[in-house]
Order: sequence, then C-alpha cells, then structure tokens
Amino acid sequence: MKEITFYLDFVSPYAWLAFEQLPQVLEGISHRVVYRPVLLGALLKAHGNPGPAGIVPKRAWTYRHATWLGHSTGVGLDMPARHPFHPLPLLRLALECSQDGSINRFTAGAILRHVWQGGHDALDPARLDALRAALAEQLRGDPEQAKQLLRANTDAAAARGVFGVPAFEADGRLFWGHDSLPMLRASLLGDAWFAQHWEAAASVEQGLGG
Repeated sequence: MKEITFYLDFVSPYAWLAFEQLPQVLEGISHRVVYRPVLLGALLKAHGNPGPAGIVPKRAWTYRHATWLGHSTGVGLDMPARHPFHPLPLLRLALECSQDGSINRFTAGAILRHVWQGGHDALDPARLDALRAALAEQLRGDPEQAKQLLRANTDAAAARGVFGVPAFEADGRLFWGHDSLPMLRASLLGDAWFAQHWEAAASVEQGLGG
C-alpha cells in the first residue's frame, strides 16, 4: 500500500481542486492518504516568496485560473468574498479534530467546501460557528494543542522541503501543485522515467552567480 502525505492550507484554491481530484488520480492504486494542515504563509516566508497575492497581476491571474479550473474540471470553485485571508482559525479548527497532526478526509473536505463553495466570507463568525457545529463529532483536542500541532506540521513540512501547497509526498518524492497530480500518479505506478530523470533533472548547474 502506498502512503501519500497531502500538505494543505485551506486558503489555497489549488488545494481544493487537488482534494477533489485526488481520488480519481489514485484510482486503481492501493493507497492511504494522510492530510496534514500547514501554514502556507510561514512556508512562503521561509523561502522569501511573496506568494501570488503579493504580486498584483499574478493575484488576478491566479484567481481567474483557479476559477477556470473549477469550471473546466467540473469540480466547481467560487472565490470567497475576501482573499487572501488569515487561515489560522480554519487550520486550528481542523487540528482540534486531530491528536497527531493529521486530519481525515471528512474534516478536510468540510473546511475546504466552507471556503471554496458559495462565495462567502470564510471567516464570518456565524459561518465559523456553523462549521464547528458540523465538525462537533470530529473534535478531539483543544485550541492550545491545535496551535502546537500546526506549528509542528509546518516546521516538519519545511524540513522536508515543502515550499507551497498543495504538496504531496510519496515514496520519498515531493510533488507540488494541483498540476503535479498526473506526475504523482506516474511515480506511484513505477514509471521508469523517475529512475532515469528525477535526480538528473534537478541537478542542472546553477547559471547565475551568487
């Protein structure tokens, strides 16, 4: 059985798209997915990356592209009323549903739909209360423990080389982005390309001086 670690932050539209398409990508492969919430902002900061929202034209393109992908794939994606937003309340709520830093697919899906379906404000207090009520049977920890788990998840992800979300780790390889899903599937199926090119493609000499 293959184990895939799915690093996600609910603020990412591509995390939602990948979440919805992952079952189809993994069809026919014996697998277990571990969902790990991480703080995208901390990962971006660690690499000096402003993220799409920090570059005005890229922000506009990202929102158009993500919305188009939601339409073209049939997944559906509505931009929330405000974006980006601080995802800490959602990440910590997710990890109140955890004892070890991982969450189940039900929890991940409920929070992602809360953000990416309907075009509402993801941090509206009444909606957050309703989301907490919907997850009541999943709640296992407390807010302080959730903070610690989020910090540990994010630090561990950074140590593994994760620089953005969605990211997937399987068989010792990291895959980044919604568009890496076909590559992830090929790797899990043992495509011979990986033995020949995975390391070689990343070992090209740096062409810019320090």
